[in-house]
Amino acid sequence: MVQTMQEFRLESRQWLHDNCPESVRKPGFIPWGSSKIALTEDNSLWLSRMSEKGWTVPTWPEEYGGGGLGKEDFLILLDELQRIQARPPLLGMGISMIGPTLLEFGSEEQKLRHLPAIVRGDIAWCQGYSEPGSGSDLASLKLRADADGDDYIVNGSKIWTTHAHMADHIFCLVRTDNSGRPQQGISFLLIDMDSPGVSVEPIITMAGDHEVNQVFFENVRVPQANRIGEENKGWTYAKGLLAHERSGLAGIQNSVMGLEKAKRNAQKVRVGAGTLLDLSSFKNKVGVLEAELLALEFTEMRTLARVAAGGDPGPESAILKLKGTEIQQRITELNLEAAGVFAAPWGAEAFGPEFAHGATQSYLGGRATTIYGGASEVQKDIITKKVLGIKSTKK
Repeated sequence: MVQTMQEFRLESRQWLHDNCPESVRKPGFIPWGSSKIALTEDNSLWLSRMSEKGWTVPTWPEEYGGGGLGKEDFLILLDELQRIQARPPLLGMGISMIGPTLLEFGSEEQKLRHLPAIVRGDIAWCQGYSEPGSGSDLASLKLRADADGDDYIVNGSKIWTTHAHMADHIFCLVRTDNSGRPQQGISFLLIDMDSPGVSVEPIITMAGDHEVNQVFFENVRVPQANRIGEENKGWTYAKGLLAHERSGLAGIQNSVMGLEKAKRNAQKVRVGAGTLLDLSSFKNKVGVLEAELLALEFTEMRTLARVAAGGDPGPESAILKLKGTEIQQRITELNLEAAGVFAAPWGAEAFGPEFAHGATQSYLGGRATTIYGGASEVQKDIITKKVLGIKSTKK
């Protein structure tokens, strides 16, 4: 019997009521990048229950561990999750980046090997795109993969690799041919981080965090069976993956929760007879951000609906990435303004209100959001060409 949308809503609402732990039904930061970061006992339980249901990736086919939901049911599920303020159980690169790429371009053996493990959160991935001297100009990458029988021998390095020190696998763009245009000689490889010859060196950011790394490959042997799609066609697959990545980097749910927290922080700061939130100059900044976040949520819902219907995120992902990361930065600026002088003693003994502790680190760390995953200038170029339809007049 075919289930109506109302029946699915009632059924999913009841299941969430029975299975979602209370501790994850409240605002909180959602780790991005690795499913193995900060998993509490309740988060692990939530992940286990959702993955068994297939709802960590509701629209993926059931044969790969997904929920097999259509667009309408998927949007209903999102609505019900938001209704109880349930945090997603998993938001790693497996689901947001390499998973969709495998679904579209991977072999059946690759799908069966990797996708169920991604659904369960059993495996953590990192992304090997940027290199020293090849950041936004990704096509200039030089990491070599030379054929040797049924394998490739990989040499070179990747940089700014988020959570490489925690990852089990890395998906890499590698140079397999130098004869044509740079984009034509790139292949897409999946590499086990435990492979002999792979080493990881930490990079400490100006915020004092160890999140990014440089990964070195020295004569690393990788089976050619680990290549996604055709040799020298990796640029095509990479562009599709970047669209999914940029949608995820918008971090809209984190920003919604972050803005609410910034408002609460401002209410704790006394200014005259009122609070910082009562000042029109501060209140106006909050109001503008709320309006922009609402508009961005609608853009995200349109993008999610397209993906749920079998499409790709499209050029709108550039809008999500551009505006989403700018909003993230502005929220850190609000917190810094609220913290005032109490944010100054970074690295010294903390004093002042608790929310001020770490405000400077968050502000400094947030400066990178408009750079990684494609700098804002790159997103503006994409929007100009693909969304607005404006073509360059350069000869």
